[in-house]
Amino acid sequence: MSAPLARPSILSIEAYAPGESKVPGVNRIIKLSSNEGAFGPPPAAMQAFITTATELHRYPDGGSTKLRDAIGARFGLDPARIICGAGSDELLLHLIMAFGGEGTELVMSAHGFVMYDITGRYAGCQVIKVPERNLLADVDAMLAAVGPRTKLVCLANPNNPTGALLPRAEVQRLRAGLRDDVLLVLDAAYAEYVTDADYDAGATLVDAGTNTVMTRTFSKIFGMGGLRVGWAYLPANIADIVNRVRGPFNVNLPAQAAAVAALAEPGWVERSVAHNAEWRGKLGGALEAMGVKVWPSHGNFILADFATAERAKAADAALRGRGLIVRAMAAYDLPHCLRITIGTAEECQLVTDALQADAAWRAGGAV
Repeated sequence: MSAPLARPSILSIEAYAPGESKVPGVNRIIKLSSNEGAFGPPPAAMQAFITTATELHRYPDGGSTKLRDAIGARFGLDPARIICGAGSDELLLHLIMAFGGEGTELVMSAHGFVMYDITGRYAGCQVIKVPERNLLADVDAMLAAVGPRTKLVCLANPNNPTGALLPRAEVQRLRAGLRDDVLLVLDAAYAEYVTDADYDAGATLVDAGTNTVMTRTFSKIFGMGGLRVGWAYLPANIADIVNRVRGPFNVNLPAQAAAVAALAEPGWVERSVAHNAEWRGKLGGALEAMGVKVWPSHGNFILADFATAERAKAADAALRGRGLIVRAMAAYDLPHCLRITIGTAEECQLVTDALQADAAWRAGGAV
């Protein structure tokens, strides 16, 4: 008997593996594997979520009008060119499906966010991963990889999982070196954590033409990963395309209400940024004192380089034994690394204590 067959490109996809949240036999779990905000959601967002309980039988506003207006007011952007989605992943899906497809190419950096690869294959694109230079996207190499079939270039800035930040001038040089018919997607999921004064999340390039998109999320600094709210700032011509294909009620009612409230929470972003900068430095410094290389990061996580896959596995086991779940990086071709979210002060200290107390990883994975 025959059965329905998916397109061959689908069969080349390895399903996305989210960060783990359980360790067998351990009671207290501290999840530092998904770059979730250290403080959870803002209090006003939680209250707004609760308030919507009596309205759950109503369809949400299909245009996310209040949320788009709030985003526009917060970031100084035109709400008419903002589109909200069920996480920025949904918006990346629509962009890649709409502008990619069979016979096209998607260019990304070698250690860029894995969803570009997964979604590109889903769309039927040939995904080209360009080698990086010291774990930083190489603009010259990316431009050299662009061919006549290239339709999309995806760049996370800051990058996940490396934490690397491409300077503003380099992003501008990347855009200037691309053909006008190539869509540049700037994924700025960690934009709020960046303290570099020269950083531009992408709005300037969006405003400068018709071929650049910036995507953002409420899943990181606003602590709302469980509600799945993302947004994109797009040129009018690209917004028109995405609005034609997105679901009519793609952001649910509680998510819209909570996101609007999160944007208005006084001091939330400032407090989160200050904490992140402090403990990213403290945790990174403690790991370096133990002989672990820590790559420069501009997000709410660090990439700890244990030099060998065996040492990384042993360090991961030491952390898991104490209920500390971090993210192994084999899926990103970085098997010698662990990505560690910056959690609360207590959580960061527990990571340090666990690694200082364990000898196996120092001995190369065996004692």
